[in-house]
Amino acid sequence: MANIKDMRSKSNAELMKMVNDLKAELFTLRFQAATGQLEKPHRMKLIKKEIARAKTVINDQKNKEAK
Repeated sequence: MANIKDMRSKSNAELMKMVNDLKAELFTLRFQAATGQLEKPHRMKLIKKEIARAKTVINDQKNKEAK
């Protein structure tokens, strides 16, 4: 889990890579859930929140650049 302060110090490219990696992990977890192999279902919720946090930081950085 990345801290929001750590995310704010990263560049947009690093954050986008993080989002893509998290989406890939979420896909894997969804596949495991569909096949009944998922051991930690709460992990899906955590990954979704992490993606949202990263996207929020990306949008904040874009808004700061636009000003």
